Amino acid sequence: MLTLLVVIFVLAYTAIALEHPLKVNKSASALIGAGLLWTVYALATGDHQLVSQQLNESLSNTAQIIFFLMGAMTIVELVDAHQGFVVITSRITTTRLTTLLWLIGFVTFFLSAMLDNLTTTIVMISLIKKLLDKHEDRLFFAGIIVIAANAGGAWSPIGDVTTTMLWIGGQITTLAIMKGVFLASLANLLIPLAVTSYVLRGKLVEAPTFVERRGAGVVTTTFERNLMFCCGIGTLVAVPIFKTLTHLPPFMGILFGLGILWLVGELVHRNKKDEEKQHLTLVHALAHIDMSSVVFFIGILLAVATLEQTHILTNVAAWLDRVVGSQGLIVTIIGMISAIVDNVPLVAASMGMYDMSQFHPDSFLWEFMAYCAGTGGSILIIGSAAGVAAMGLEKIHFFWYVKRISGLALLGYFSGALVYVIQYSLLRG
Repeated sequence: MLTLLVVIFVLAYTAIALEHPLKVNKSASALIGAGLLWTVYALATGDHQLVSQQLNESLSNTAQIIFFLMGAMTIVELVDAHQGFVVITSRITTTRLTTLLWLIGFVTFFLSAMLDNLTTTIVMISLIKKLLDKHEDRLFFAGIIVIAANAGGAWSPIGDVTTTMLWIGGQITTLAIMKGVFLASLANLLIPLAVTSYVLRGKLVEAPTFVERRGAGVVTTTFERNLMFCCGIGTLVAVPIFKTLTHLPPFMGILFGLGILWLVGELVHRNKKDEEKQHLTLVHALAHIDMSSVVFFIGILLAVATLEQTHILTNVAAWLDRVVGSQGLIVTIIGMISAIVDNVPLVAASMGMYDMSQFHPDSFLWEFMAYCAGTGGSILIIGSAAGVAAMGLEKIHFFWYVKRISGLALLGYFSGALVYVIQYSLLRG
């Protein structure tokens, strides 16, 4: 049975990695994989009560992550519908390309920590389309945005799906991950940023002659934009504080904040006609979140849960310890693998591989895992949700990214890893 489960998981995983060549959505592969794994496990075990109990336990853990993601995605969508991100984009003005590159890099880095790397990538690439006319310049900027978004998401509990998974699972805590991984993430950004700015030195910003206004047709006042931006960002930033004060799961905080934001929107637009406020309501935002990604997370998390319940992941961890030995090297390899395959199942698998009674919260393993899994996806354009989004928005060719950006991302990855190891050795070693 165990061999069959591993074969099914590997096939499903391969289908997810080859989503574009196969032209089969990865969500379908993840759901089929999860269904087959639990079906085989249930039929082979025969103990239906035990399997049902384990499935309910796995579903509870999965649901917490899904509810959090749906809430966060809806909040960001609502802020964007009100053109709230103009609060940031309208303040970026410069004529030097290198100065603009550093501004975009740092805004992306910190914005990703507050929102998430996928949403930040979409917002920032939409911004550079308004600021830059030459496609070649925009490609370099897009590469830096992917690196900055993934680096920024790695040191924040709400900045990346994998970091959020570790946070919700109890492997990391808010202040510890921010203090522990911030410098490593910053190094991951600074090295590629410095090299790229050297390549683009001396160039001036060539603004497009015609700029299509994002959200054209949407009429919002300055007050509405500022209010929804502050409320939305404030809600997301308040979630870690809510968890610390109440010790309730993060999804409860995000749903609570979503309700408050919903109420604020209803009160602000209460005097408008239905056709005027329809696209500004939270109901409209709910209809526009990426449900395909949500379904993918459900499928892959339930698929990995099967391997966890059958102790396959525990056996893999023991084998890695025997063969590789070094925890740091194991995690570094996992991070590099995330450049090829999705980092969500990798982290989900890692969470099941190592017992928290042995590897306590905020230990070297979990913090280094957050860094490596969060930033390793930048090495290839298909290695992260941010990269895939950039690929679609700016029509980035896979091999162009490999030639121009992958080396920089790899250099930043190892630089950040070295910074974390040295910092950990000095402060907690």
